[in-house]
Amino acid sequence: MRDYKNSGRRSRPHFDDSPKTGSDADLIRLLHSLDGASYGAYKRVRGEWDFASFKVHIDRIQADPYAPPSAVRLTASTSSMSLPPEALSTRDQRLATADFLVRSLRHHLRGEQRFNAISIAGTGQEILQRSAATVTAQEVELRIQVRLPARGRTVLGHQAANIFDLDLPSLASATLDFSPGDYRDRLLSHVAAFEDHRALQQWLENSGNVAFVANQAILARRSGISELPMPDSIPFVAPPELTASVTLPHAGEVSGMAIPPGITLIVGGGYHGKSTLLSAIEKGVYAHVPGDGRELVAALPAAMKIRAADGRPVTKVDVSPFINDLPTGGDTRSFSTQNASGSTSQAATIVESLQAGSPLLLIDEDTSATNLMIRDSRMRALVAAAQEPITPLVDRIGALCAENQVSVLMVMGGSGAYLDVADRVLQMDRYRCLDVTDRARAVVAQMPRERSDLSSFPTLRPRSPRAWRPNTDRPKTRSTGLDRIDLDRQSIDISDVEQVVDPGQTEALGWALRAMLEHFADGHQSVAELADQVEETLERDGLDALSRFGARKYPAFLVRPRRVDIIAALNRFRALDVE
Repeated sequence: MRDYKNSGRRSRPHFDDSPKTGSDADLIRLLHSLDGASYGAYKRVRGEWDFASFKVHIDRIQADPYAPPSAVRLTASTSSMSLPPEALSTRDQRLATADFLVRSLRHHLRGEQRFNAISIAGTGQEILQRSAATVTAQEVELRIQVRLPARGRTVLGHQAANIFDLDLPSLASATLDFSPGDYRDRLLSHVAAFEDHRALQQWLENSGNVAFVANQAILARRSGISELPMPDSIPFVAPPELTASVTLPHAGEVSGMAIPPGITLIVGGGYHGKSTLLSAIEKGVYAHVPGDGRELVAALPAAMKIRAADGRPVTKVDVSPFINDLPTGGDTRSFSTQNASGSTSQAATIVESLQAGSPLLLIDEDTSATNLMIRDSRMRALVAAAQEPITPLVDRIGALCAENQVSVLMVMGGSGAYLDVADRVLQMDRYRCLDVTDRARAVVAQMPRERSDLSSFPTLRPRSPRAWRPNTDRPKTRSTGLDRIDLDRQSIDISDVEQVVDPGQTEALGWALRAMLEHFADGHQSVAELADQVEETLERDGLDALSRFGARKYPAFLVRPRRVDIIAALNRFRALDVE
């Protein structure tokens, strides 16, 4: 019997949309029965459905056909998948296995028209911790999105039934079966690449070196917009003077260039591979997939790329090591601006990286502010020191490294000023790497310059952010690509934080900032201490922990950022309030 309201208008049909449990057959029957109903009827399929070899969890139904797709999880026991112990025994193995599963399911989706209603998070060349898949010793979980079909706002139940009766089982069978064979071998190669990179980074920390580039590594990329290896590029060969060998768990004994601590210059003519080498080391904070060419290129995990960024905000940063005696009389021990110049932004980034605890700074002259990097003798003669508030890095770099236990790796092709302070000099010559340290010292002896090195580096003033509260009842956190985070009405430009390599990291950074600004900041803890709290939370509870700070339950697109990148994003927040 139909029920009518007192007004005479017919009430909407009542559906039981509480989460349900049942078999795959129950779900398929239910979807068929919904054919022709209003779109909201899809809410009846929320719940857990047993497909024998795996389970489907339908957690959220899209509000209408044009809203973001519905959230679905697939779970399966590792024993039913025949996952080998070598993919499950350690945390690193489980992380790499999860990354592989995301790539595998995405590969099966790509180019298949029949799967166009199903999607999963994208991936790049780096092996990263992703919320799209989690692996424990007992269970695997994959998070996907399913666009439930409709005609207008009417349920197409028969089409939806085909998605869950045919398409998902086909994908699950292709993705979750690791019986012995080529597919299992590719998984184990993926895990091995990750474990070898981890071992290589550990070797760097134990040996005191700051970076390693293996012989035969392929460093060049296809183009400026592609991270794929360039075909027929020249493999890297280490100069004999810096050749070292390391024994890795899977690759065995590997030889390559080990860069010791201190100040290392990369010089050479244009287009000879200087920036290519630096870029490979910059991305060497991450493991790379087999076939990338940079699998055995590694840098210390907290290495930071430093560059100028015109227009970025700076909030009470102690830039006094590089900027002093401003004509306006501003306090450079606690300097703020909403529109930093190139030199000011780069000086602030150096200081912020030091306070974040980065052990290795990576600098390319192409993206640096010239007046922060050098000032030659003619300009010093023309503009007296008392009239120039900027102290160039070349005068500070020796003390900076010595007193902060920091190393610098720098591309410099246009000025010989840094030859005086360099511990070693590498030359890229047609993509061949040569150690020209002795030649550089001979040039310095033959062509001396007047030096103005400073013997000490000032103690930096600490900063303690105060809590920030959104001035809206409906706070919004959004991210765009690799470059932008929006917290309510505040936009954060992180385009100069070049080691953020996945859009999922950008999204995770937004929620990490919420955690620090709204939950952890108290005006007493330093920026580094706030980031430590986020790191401890992620280390203990994984990316799902960001749901506590507003992220959606069962987030499907988050990728773990580095601690130093969390700090970099916070430092670019224009509404940051610092004690």
